[in-house]
Amino acid sequence: MNETAQKNKDFVHLKILFFATLKEVVDKTEIEIEFEKGKTILELKNQLVLEYPRLKDYLPIVLVAINQEFAFDSDEILESAEVAFFPPVSGG
Repeated sequence: MNETAQKNKDFVHLKILFFATLKEVVDKTEIEIEFEKGKTILELKNQLVLEYPRLKDYLPIVLVAINQEFAFDSDEILESAEVAFFPPVSGG
């Protein structure tokens, strides 16, 4: 297997969606990235803070979904996943 094929095998393609105030923080509604295979939501959050430092204050309290199902920081992200970040919702 050549080096490029090996590299692609070790990464997964992700579509990341941002909603409400989070899309204003990153100035985008969605991004697409290659992310190391076998990594978790928490590790994705840490990676996103490197690129979007203003997210740091929001990520500990956001709700996360993988492929439209709620997820936790310890959940592994699978190939071609859609990961959505929602700010906490309040109200009555």
